[in-house]
Amino acid sequence: MLVRVTFPLSAANCLNQSARTVMAIVGPVLAVELGLSAVELGVLAACLFAAYAATQLPLGVALDAFGARRVQTVLMLVTAAGFAIFALSPGFTGLVVARILLGVGISAGLMAVIKAHTDWFERGRVARVTGLATAIGALGSTLTTSPVQAVLPALGWRGVFWLLCLVALGVAAWIFLSVPDKPSASGPPAAGPARTLRGDIALSGRILASRAFWRLAPAVATLSMFNFVYLGLWAGPWLRDVAGMDGPARAGVLFLFTFAMVAGSVLTGSAASRASTVGLPPFVVPVVCLAGLVLLQAGLMLQPGQPSVVLGLWLAIAVLGAAGPVGYVAVCQMFPPEQTGRVSTAVNTLTLGLAFLVQAAIGWILELWPRTASDGWDPDGYSWALALTAVLQALAALVLANAQRRRRAVST
Repeated sequence: MLVRVTFPLSAANCLNQSARTVMAIVGPVLAVELGLSAVELGVLAACLFAAYAATQLPLGVALDAFGARRVQTVLMLVTAAGFAIFALSPGFTGLVVARILLGVGISAGLMAVIKAHTDWFERGRVARVTGLATAIGALGSTLTTSPVQAVLPALGWRGVFWLLCLVALGVAAWIFLSVPDKPSASGPPAAGPARTLRGDIALSGRILASRAFWRLAPAVATLSMFNFVYLGLWAGPWLRDVAGMDGPARAGVLFLFTFAMVAGSVLTGSAASRASTVGLPPFVVPVVCLAGLVLLQAGLMLQPGQPSVVLGLWLAIAVLGAAGPVGYVAVCQMFPPEQTGRVSTAVNTLTLGLAFLVQAAIGWILELWPRTASDGWDPDGYSWALALTAVLQALAALVLANAQRRRRAVST
């Protein structure tokens, strides 16, 4: 099932990552070529997250009703259309439309993987194989760092997006031909009312009204937020304006960052499976990673200039920030398997909504300071922006740790 299910759906998740992180490389080029302000650049990047978030709840119903194969095939075609429109756009409005389409198209990247793994793998293996799939998906970020920087002079940013369009079409065909339809329950149909769209939507409402969901899902959503926001856009400008790195150096750091995410996905997924085996609380790995991220962001707020320190901080952030899917799986396993699509997309709605708000907020924070002589943004603005994300993740760590403490107290 790894070859038939995990690999093709991981390829779609590669495009998910690529669509988000390519802006870290082409964003500065767009800002110069089209005269975009920090607010416009932030809104442009955030449009993808807004569309991504708005799609999540109906996507959850679709995944549970139709399975990952059919949903992802259609969405990869939408992704290809988004890349094509971006390549053809003459200005800001067209780019916004393209980013909205891309947000819809890539919206099932990780969620389809979790749904398919829940359908086709035993419960104890889901976190591990999802970590592997996330690692493969993270290679999409790798491909849109140094490789994109290398071909940018020859292809231009429009050529890069045409190339991504062709890849999306190929992935759509691969998923359609390889991934099996969702498994059917063996035996005769269960007695009771037939499944309806209205019933599926009503069940989504009950999930969203659940105390169990709201007790933990917002904090889990915060774990993935940093990588969404910074790798999606602001890491590149930070490396330029705070660390003083040129284009190739920035791309090199982001290239290594994505490889660290690959390693982090495998390590955190394996750690979560091992923790479950020995009876540790399901959210112990997310709590540890959140605490580490807060400390690492405090390091970035000090505005280090030494390349080795800068690289070390960003690589450590990549490893710990890759634990988001572990939290998703833990929340999903609090509900019946047939609800996995709706639960995972509900968590992702919170993640993406938060990413949209924070990514745009960083642009507004940076505009509070005058532009620098090199037409960048003031390092102090970045430090205040990092303070915002660090506080959010510190609160999330406390929420998860307190929930685990209360759960242990009840069980004893």
